[in-house]
Amino acid sequence: MTVNLEVSEGVGTIRLDRPPMNALDIATQDRLRELAEEATRRDDVRAVVLYGGEKVFAAGADIKEMQAMDHAAMVVRSRALQDSFTAVARIPKPVVAAVTGYALGGGCELALCADFRIAGDNAKLGQPEILLGLIPGAGGTQRLARLVGPSKAKDLIFTGRHVRADEALTIGLVDRVVPAAEVYEQAHAWAAKLAQGPATALRAAKECVDAGLETDLDTGLTIERNWFAGLFATEDRERGMRSFVDEGPGKAKFL
Repeated sequence: MTVNLEVSEGVGTIRLDRPPMNALDIATQDRLRELAEEATRRDDVRAVVLYGGEKVFAAGADIKEMQAMDHAAMVVRSRALQDSFTAVARIPKPVVAAVTGYALGGGCELALCADFRIAGDNAKLGQPEILLGLIPGAGGTQRLARLVGPSKAKDLIFTGRHVRADEALTIGLVDRVVPAAEVYEQAHAWAAKLAQGPATALRAAKECVDAGLETDLDTGLTIERNWFAGLFATEDRERGMRSFVDEGPGKAKFL
C-alpha cells in the first residue's frame, strides 16, 4: 500500500509510503481518502499524525501520470483529487502534519489539511505548480490563503518558490520547527496529549473554528452557541466540571 494507518496510544499515523519521494499519484490520493474516512470512524483513533517518513513528506503529484491526462480526464479527476484532501481536512479529530524534507505541491496542500504543522529544520515547502503552467488543484489556492493571508499566498503561488522551515515559521505556514530527527516524535506527542482530551468537545472546537471561517460572524456565533449548549448533554462535560469542583483545574480524566 502507498499509504498506511497505524494506531498507538490513541493516535492514528497516516503514513505515506511511496518511495523515493512519496509522489501523490491517483492510487495514493484514493488511499488517503479511504484512510481519512477510516480514521474518522474508528473510536480508537482520537488524534491523527500525517507523516511521510524521515526524509520527505511528499514532493507533490506524479507529474508523469498527470502529463498523460487531457482536459476531459482532469475535469473528471479534479473533483476526486480535491475530495481526497478534503477528507483529511474534515477528520473531526486533532490532526498534526509531521513535515520532513520536501512538502511541495500536493505535499504542501496535504500539510495544509492539518490543524497544526511541525516541520523539521530540513523542510522545504511550496506550491510550484505555476512552473508547470498550472495552479494548485488540491486546495492550495484556498487553504494557503486562509492560513497565511492572500498576499503571502500569492507570492508562493505566483512564483512557485520554495520556502525553508524558518521562513515557513515566520509567515505562519508551519507552527513549530524542530530538528529533523525529532519531527515525528514531537508530532506524536502533541497528538497523544490531545488524544487524552474530551473527544466531543475537541470535535466541536474544530468544527466551530473551521466552519466559522467559511461564514459571517453571526452564523459562526450560532454554530458556536449550538455546540456549546449541546456539550452540556455529554458525559465529558459532567466529568470535567465535577473534577474541577472536586480537585481543581486541569485534572479531569476523559474516556
